[in-house]
Amino acid sequence: MKKKISNGILYFILICLSLIFLFPFFWALVTALKSPAEIFAYPPSFFPKELHFANFAEAWTAQPFTKYLINSLIVTFFAVVGMTFSSALTAYGFARFEFPGKNLLFMILLSTMMIPWEVLVIPLYMQYNFFGWLDTLKPLIIPSFFGGAFYIFLMKQFLRTIPKDFEESAIIDGANYWQIFCKIFLPLLKPQMVLSAVMYMIIVWNDYLGPLVYISNSEKFTLPIGLSLYKGAHTTNFSAIMAITVIMTVPTVVAFFIGQKHILGSNISSGIKG
Repeated sequence: MKKKISNGILYFILICLSLIFLFPFFWALVTALKSPAEIFAYPPSFFPKELHFANFAEAWTAQPFTKYLINSLIVTFFAVVGMTFSSALTAYGFARFEFPGKNLLFMILLSTMMIPWEVLVIPLYMQYNFFGWLDTLKPLIIPSFFGGAFYIFLMKQFLRTIPKDFEESAIIDGANYWQIFCKIFLPLLKPQMVLSAVMYMIIVWNDYLGPLVYISNSEKFTLPIGLSLYKGAHTTNFSAIMAITVIMTVPTVVAFFIGQKHILGSNISSGIKG
């Protein structure tokens, strides 16, 4: 009985917290459906008197958001694939191989997480300018293929828990290290890779500073840059901003639930097998 009461209290607290965190998304959707008069009305209303679904179509066609969407999808897809696979491969090397200076190199890798992006932006800008990458999507994609310190650390810690018997059995059967990585460790890394992909997808999808610094050609803008175009010096179209914000939020929510499903499913199946 006490356990049921404690679980009920816990669920009640979690529901209240979830409502608090979901309120900004609810308010963005409500604002996107309001007329301009209702947006600035005081006191504010939680529900519009009339639903203006045309705000979404007007906001989308006011700027070339179809082009911005395509750019965002290209950047997000290739950046997430590159970051996930390269981080898994690097983590495999740190976790399963012994070589001189491994601990020092890994410590240097982890120390890069303490360097803020603002410190690197000028050297990176000069480097990309030298390569001729400015005003292209390359600065937003190619660096992801060199892995990320946090994701490498996440996968390495998991790979360290796998017994050596897996590799030894595969080597006896004639497999090389690349086959061992692709056929044994990649399937085992699926939950960590999905988690890393979802986390990095949210970062790349919502990235504003990167495209703002490296891209000046409007044909290469991504959705966050296009969203900022609605903010003017004297007036701001709040209904359009909220409409595009709601549309941009949908992929991140979908990715979150897909990732949660895969991670929980893998953990449950692992527990059953165990």
